[in-house]
Amino acid sequence: MERLIERITDSEKALIAFREVMAIEQPTTIERDAAIQRFEFTFEAIWKAAREMLYKVEGIDIGSPKGVIRACREVNIFSDAETVTALNMVDDRNLAVHTYNESLAKQIYSRLSGYLILMGKWIELITKKALGA
Repeated sequence: MERLIERITDSEKALIAFREVMAIEQPTTIERDAAIQRFEFTFEAIWKAAREMLYKVEGIDIGSPKGVIRACREVNIFSDAETVTALNMVDDRNLAVHTYNESLAKQIYSRLSGYLILMGKWIELITKKALGA
């Protein structure tokens, strides 16, 4: 359980950093790129916290981000619509990590506000399940 609490704490810190950069109203290109990078590491921290929670609390052992998201739907963390958004989030994370393209960066950035909201809810529900609240 200690590892799960550590992953939740890391996720919450990453989410704070992501929120900070997303609060910039008219970001420069550098700030936009920083937001995309913070999205990437926040997503990584949260899906790994979710994976740990699924294993420790639900007894579900899954190794991929998309598998974890689908399992989160099964344990009522995500609605169907949220599951679709979260799966799209994985695709955007994969695109952002492996290629850099100005047009793609703009497209991904345009979706970050929605992802930020979903990730905030995701870590909140992971925490509730983990702590039995």
